[in-house]
Amino acid sequence: MVPILAGGGTRLPAHVGVIQALDELDIDCQHIVGVSGGSIVAGLFAAGWSAEAMRELAISVDFRQFRDFSLYQLLFRGGLSSGDGFERWMDKMLEGARFRDLSRTLHVVATDVRNGSPVVFDRDHDPDMRVSQAIRYSMGIPLLFAYREYRQHLMIDGCILSEDALRRDWAGDGTPSCCFRLRANEQNERPVERRRVPLPGYLQMLIRAFMTSLSREFVQDAFWNTTVVIDTGEISPLEFRLSPETKLTLYQTGYRTTLEILPVKLGKLLAQRGTEAPG
Repeated sequence: MVPILAGGGTRLPAHVGVIQALDELDIDCQHIVGVSGGSIVAGLFAAGWSAEAMRELAISVDFRQFRDFSLYQLLFRGGLSSGDGFERWMDKMLEGARFRDLSRTLHVVATDVRNGSPVVFDRDHDPDMRVSQAIRYSMGIPLLFAYREYRQHLMIDGCILSEDALRRDWAGDGTPSCCFRLRANEQNERPVERRRVPLPGYLQMLIRAFMTSLSREFVQDAFWNTTVVIDTGEISPLEFRLSPETKLTLYQTGYRTTLEILPVKLGKLLAQRGTEAPG
């Protein structure tokens, strides 16, 4: 099977739980697809990290270190943060790995804002590219992270893509894929009243609302049997102050949901393929 870890932002511990469940279900994954926050976990997995090591990292890392907000970046590069600190951290975790160095085949998906089309980075297309660079492209949340130019593309977050853009024969041999999507619910808490909201704070709230709205998109009927939806409650994709306890809850949610739902989905998929087979 080819897992597609789609989106998530700072809720990435849920995707680590998915990897742990896949391991316990003894599902072989020689290819893996990462989109936005999911590309972090996909990259570490493809580089040989165990689910346990990723869990420890996801729970211990302080996401606030990547919030190097600057109005200069916003005005001249289209985002509050350059994302350089994140890319350096990611490169360190991957020990400078390039796509050709990975033990599994990784596909990282970003969006070209010029035409709205997907841009895929992998061993076939960019063997010498640092994996951290591709992940940074896929993590380019509009207005939060500065856009990046690569060749003729203007790269932003891969989650902007419609769902069908992620549905393809990733392994090239008909191996089925399954998309793991994180879904947030509406936040019911009463907002804090302020007379004045600083511009960076306003933009962050705007981006959070946009990304949360994206995560609540409905799954198309055609893809329902190959999609596992993981409910992350009211946790925003851009919550930089997650406590270790909340991160552990996200991990457990991804783990339990995958264990409960994936075998059922795969059973339906295999049954469907059986009825479609000739003869």
